[in-house]
Amino acid sequence: MNIKRIFKHLSASQAAMRRKFPRASLKRIEQAIAEVELTHAGQIRFAVESALDIGPLFAGQTARERAIEVFAHLRVWDTEQNNGVLIYLLLADRDVEIVADRGVHARLGQATWEAVCQEMEAAFRQGRFEEGVIAGVRTVGSHLARHYPHSGADKINELPDKPVLI
Repeated sequence: MNIKRIFKHLSASQAAMRRKFPRASLKRIEQAIAEVELTHAGQIRFAVESALDIGPLFAGQTARERAIEVFAHLRVWDTEQNNGVLIYLLLADRDVEIVADRGVHARLGQATWEAVCQEMEAAFRQGRFEEGVIAGVRTVGSHLARHYPHSGADKINELPDKPVLI
């Protein structure tokens, strides 16, 4: 049991999350997702959670394990081409996890996602939350554009672009 981590999670609040991600920032993140999705056939979701609930926290749930739960809950896996990607931020840990559907993950692999996560986490350490998320969205979008180019036909937006606050 990591006492420091438990304290960070117990002291994290929805209000603090709103200060880091005010409405205007969330709108710009949503717009960035919509813009990059025009360049590829993939689907991107962004979710931020202030802290883990007490049960999972005391059970030692990792940000990765929680991201997989959120991926399932938001049905990011439910896309026609198995090309959904979740960018998940656990704010109390300042830990970014990217969970990609099996189609995308098979083409890109975990090392690609880790590099994006590190880029975003570096921005967060400097307090640049909106910039870090938008940079991550654009990087994920560039990877998806290489592997899932837009066909030119009318693109169906299978998943909402609006960020999710948990």
